[in-house]
Amino acid sequence: MKIVVLDGYTLNPGDLSWSGLEAMGEVTVYDRTPAEEIVNRSQGAAVLLTNKTPLTEETMEQLPHLRYIGVLATGYNVVHVEAARRRGITVTHVPSYGTQSVAQFVFALLLELVQQVGKHAEAVQRGQWSSCPDFCFTLQPMVELAGKTMGIVGYGRIGRQTAMIARAFGMNVLAAGADRSTLPTDEDVELVELLQRADVVSLHCPLTPETTQLLNKDRLALMKPSAYLINTSRGPLISEEALADALQEGRLAGAALDVLSIEPADPANPLLREPRCIVTPHIAWATVGARSRLMEVAVENIRCYLDGQPVNVVNR
Repeated sequence: MKIVVLDGYTLNPGDLSWSGLEAMGEVTVYDRTPAEEIVNRSQGAAVLLTNKTPLTEETMEQLPHLRYIGVLATGYNVVHVEAARRRGITVTHVPSYGTQSVAQFVFALLLELVQQVGKHAEAVQRGQWSSCPDFCFTLQPMVELAGKTMGIVGYGRIGRQTAMIARAFGMNVLAAGADRSTLPTDEDVELVELLQRADVVSLHCPLTPETTQLLNKDRLALMKPSAYLINTSRGPLISEEALADALQEGRLAGAALDVLSIEPADPANPLLREPRCIVTPHIAWATVGARSRLMEVAVENIRCYLDGQPVNVVNR
């Protein structure tokens, strides 16, 4: 059986092993595949694995041997799943592998916003402490999280894990959206009230037509001027132009984004030049632990498919 990985570098830049796949067939791994090479590289493959390389209906029509597509991520919008279903191609994804890593990253971003550890360390390296007349200095007033309110939009697995960490910091938790059955919140509120009351808003909802630009100009205006916004979910949940305006005008204390509406980042995005905004390159999911789990589940997905009991299927 021929297995082709179209864009393996993001999952495995060299610190993991493809041996689990290699035990199941002839494996070819490409670090990246440009659009014009997808069909050529996929010829003869029964199994294709992709992270962000798109697989359209037109592409599938040119791959008569293709029987299985494994998405090396939770989101699977890069695959035309309905076209795959019509052609009898099973499509799977990998849910839940990054829950702990993403929630952990939320607080890496939040702590950088409220204490700016990185900027203080850089200032020390520049000699600012050595030349300081006092025994310490701060670049900005620092914020204690205990007693503050964390508003979580999207209370699924990652949202609940974020809430657990927030409580460990002594924060109060509000939640809006998604399932709240596993870990109860301190209060149960709708989005508008959450935005009005939260000191920190963290987005964890999926991107759908209903949630696109969920935080637009009007909803951002509901937030406190002292509040912080964090997004480790999907970039288009936020109107980036409206967020840039709010930050520039001092209507928000700061924002930290691991995702943008266009990735890689468009150099013209105004948030890249906003000093109140931290932008990281979509890495919340990418710890070694999370990537290892992703690899294990991706391999197990194929094994279950070959055994006639497919799991994590998105196009039944």
